[in-house]
Amino acid sequence: MQIRKQAIGIFIGVICVVLAIVWLWMPRTKEKKELKIGVSLYSDSDTFVDSIVSSMQEQAAAYEAETGCPVTLNISRANGSQREQYDQVEQYVALGYDAVCVNLVDRTNASSMVDLAQSEEVPLVFFNREPVREDILRGENVYYVGTDARETARMQGEAVLQSYAAAAEKIDKNGDGILQYVMLEGEMGHQDTILRSDYVIQTIEDGGVKLQKLDAETADWMRSRADAIMEQWIAEMGDEIELVLCNNDDMALGAADALKRKNFTAAVFGIDGTPAGLEALEQKILWATVDCGAKEQGKAVFGIASALGMEKELSKEMELTDGRYVRVPVRARIHESIFLSLIHISEPT
Repeated sequence: MQIRKQAIGIFIGVICVVLAIVWLWMPRTKEKKELKIGVSLYSDSDTFVDSIVSSMQEQAAAYEAETGCPVTLNISRANGSQREQYDQVEQYVALGYDAVCVNLVDRTNASSMVDLAQSEEVPLVFFNREPVREDILRGENVYYVGTDARETARMQGEAVLQSYAAAAEKIDKNGDGILQYVMLEGEMGHQDTILRSDYVIQTIEDGGVKLQKLDAETADWMRSRADAIMEQWIAEMGDEIELVLCNNDDMALGAADALKRKNFTAAVFGIDGTPAGLEALEQKILWATVDCGAKEQGKAVFGIASALGMEKELSKEMELTDGRYVRVPVRARIHESIFLSLIHISEPT
């Protein structure tokens, strides 16, 4: 009987050792102790994109505080070079980053980045500059966060219509029932440039307000270029200009700079709702802007990247369109004083 008990004890001991060995060698998911996200930006001079990144940094800090998991948010800038941006993404992947977020230099040329990230199963989140749909669907865990360019243009057009309805005599300075306008456009060939430029005009004309185009130029989203172009227009056309339509706030502010310097007035409308644009709105420098939700975009980008980077499911609060897109809502911001008095870009000195 004693021998039998000893045999049973040895048998149980062997089983325990075997189970322990199996458990030690069995593949299992390890809880990550750190979250590393790489971010590549197309330029070093885009105010709205910088606002999105600031929001991402705020979200990273909040995530760290809530979870105790350290977050590395490494931000690089491609300075308009597609080659340099690919190299940045390649480096993030090679260094074992948990997710990569990309603000594309060339929205039509994202396939190589998708393939690279897919080869190492690294989630990829594009934002603000939308890749073609074929590239978004090229692999798993590829997403896009941004706004609907058509909607931003429609909102800008609606802001013009509301302003005209409230104060036609103050926008239509010559009283001919036609708004003489100039347009400052973003990057040539860029999807948002095309859609914002076309749909704002369509919205205004569909609303029954007649337009006369005086000129249009690309300022590449930049305040300084818009300033120089607007100064030239003032020299050529002066008070003929009644309305200045701008594809973004930075260009609207550049136009306003030139108008102020030359002591001219015009109704200037922007898009983006950047901090500087909203401040200019409060100061009656801009008539209106379209708030494109930089804070919300940053929250969505970080939310997707952090969840997938930690191998977790996306939050149920994340509203996806077609399974891969987050479309942040936009809204027009019009200064209330347009319904009371003319917004002066400057007063004569």
